[in-house]
Amino acid sequence: MMPTHDSEPRLQEAIRFLNGPDFVTADSQPAQVEFDGSLHFRFPTPRPCDFLENNVVYGRLYRCSEQWQERPVIVLLPGYNDSASYKLRFPLLARQCNRAGFNVATFVPPYHFQRCPRQRAAFDTEDCLFWVERAAQAIAEIRALTGWLLAEGCPAVALWGYSRGASDAGMAVCRDARLAAVVMASFPVRCKPLVQQLAVRPRIRRRLQSARDVCERMNQTPMNLTLIQPAIPREGILLIEGIHDLVCSKDDIEDLWQSWGQPDIWRLPHGHVSVCCGGVPGLTGRVLRWLAPRLDKQGLFAKNRRCAGRLTHKTISS
Repeated sequence: MMPTHDSEPRLQEAIRFLNGPDFVTADSQPAQVEFDGSLHFRFPTPRPCDFLENNVVYGRLYRCSEQWQERPVIVLLPGYNDSASYKLRFPLLARQCNRAGFNVATFVPPYHFQRCPRQRAAFDTEDCLFWVERAAQAIAEIRALTGWLLAEGCPAVALWGYSRGASDAGMAVCRDARLAAVVMASFPVRCKPLVQQLAVRPRIRRRLQSARDVCERMNQTPMNLTLIQPAIPREGILLIEGIHDLVCSKDDIEDLWQSWGQPDIWRLPHGHVSVCCGGVPGLTGRVLRWLAPRLDKQGLFAKNRRCAGRLTHKTISS
């Protein structure tokens, strides 16, 4: 939750929206994807808003071969406003996934980068309705892209998110049983007034109690991941916790681990930045080895010796 100059956070409207049928609709149509070359694509958001810049979803598809439709897909989701990962780290990570036999798709989340409206500082607000509408839009776009990838013939789709992107992945996997797996790294489980808690400016710190009250009400809704359940088996869920994470509480992640039936969890002796920004040696290879059997629904790796060789420890150890 971010500080605001607005005294009305539209809390009641947000709670009604979260508890109503419009937050996540039952139907999800495949995205209408158009490519600009072989890498970059775009599609209209399934949940348009008043800001034209935010109504177009931009993304990249890193294909692992010419017959890419025969290979599983990993959808990478960046953290909150993490342009460095999206623009610099994800392309490197995608190449490693391609060598292991996986396609990779990435897309710009709602109100990020070129989708952020020029006439509004979209990230300087404590408007609860804005944040839940943004979450609903992110879930809808994940589901739409998943539908398109499956319609193209890809045998399986997994989500791999960091921080805020991991929370979006968690909410999506609770509504979409088509997903084969989800990897959630150092993510917020509940709403917390982190900015007010850490602020030095007295004006912001004076808002701490009111922000706590707002977060407490929001945490009684599906924005609290412990109150919803995954639509896929727990064997397809991996939680990654930073033991020294001061941004996303490890205690909250432990609560979610219990609430979701104790799926796989890796407790790493790292902080938020090192987990989310590629500072953990060998983590990518370890995650790919975890994903491989969960995405190999048709036994493709076992049938194809060349692809199976890509999944050796030597190939994806970095």
